[in-house]
Amino acid sequence: MEIDSPSFLNIAPDGKSLYAVNESNEEGDVVSYELDPTTGQLSRSATLRSGGATACHISTDSANQFAVVSNYFGGSFAFFKLDATGRLESQIAYYPIPVMNAAGESREARGHCGFFDATGTVALTCDAGQDKVHIYRIDRERGTVTPNDPPFLEMPALSAPRHIHIAADNSVAFVNGERDMTINVVRMDVAGNRFEVVQSLSTLRDGESVQPGYSTAECRIHPNGKFVYVSNRGHDTIAAFKYDSQTMSVTRVGHITGDIKVPRNFNITPCGNWMLIASQDGGKVGVYRIDPNTGLATETDNIIKIDRCVCIKFLPQP
Repeated sequence: MEIDSPSFLNIAPDGKSLYAVNESNEEGDVVSYELDPTTGQLSRSATLRSGGATACHISTDSANQFAVVSNYFGGSFAFFKLDATGRLESQIAYYPIPVMNAAGESREARGHCGFFDATGTVALTCDAGQDKVHIYRIDRERGTVTPNDPPFLEMPALSAPRHIHIAADNSVAFVNGERDMTINVVRMDVAGNRFEVVQSLSTLRDGESVQPGYSTAECRIHPNGKFVYVSNRGHDTIAAFKYDSQTMSVTRVGHITGDIKVPRNFNITPCGNWMLIASQDGGKVGVYRIDPNTGLATETDNIIKIDRCVCIKFLPQP
């Protein structure tokens, strides 16, 4: 079941479907597979086009009825309907991002990721080129997707929002700035149609500044909701933050270090005890033990050797 350059994967909540995007294809392949959660056997069920170049991210809603794909070059987002088996059925919307803003300035868009909120009625997508998080409304009964009003949330200038993670209670989202090495806290009120950046904090240590070759890659919320993490490439660490739900703010608690080389992707086990860090240039996935009190993690001797590893997903237990 080979696919060229599958830069990002997604697994359906029931563990019976897997989705991949083809980063090297100029037209952007999007592929769905039937997945046997017991054996891990894959069987391709559909291949569609994303409509844009360099498809780099895919995610599905919690009901596994819709998918959103981000196209990096050219900057666009494509939405798909899934059938009852989890197979890609059809593309239902395609939105290229205009390169000319209201001020008449030309800025290239860079679609980097998109996620559905907990209700499945809103999708938030990161545009690293124009420093925006685009917002789309999903009509689940009609199967349509339309831009929100307002259509986007302005992020800090020159931050290059790359990845977003939405809290389980739908009250807040965290967005990492790829260029300025920040974590941004976004207050969400989906019903009231209000989205606001309430905090921006560096992912580097106090006194450190962004250096050539530095960039953040991904942010993740710990399953307990008390900690948030951002991977720092070049700096080669995972920045750890404690989240206060009362004040909707984060405090940096430290950095996870070790034999890490370009941590483009990492993930936390559903139990919350372990962090797996993919060293894209280190040819391995390292296993780290998370301290439940501090949120920091310690490197173990357990490693998995994988060349150019870029995406870690956990298969739900059958």
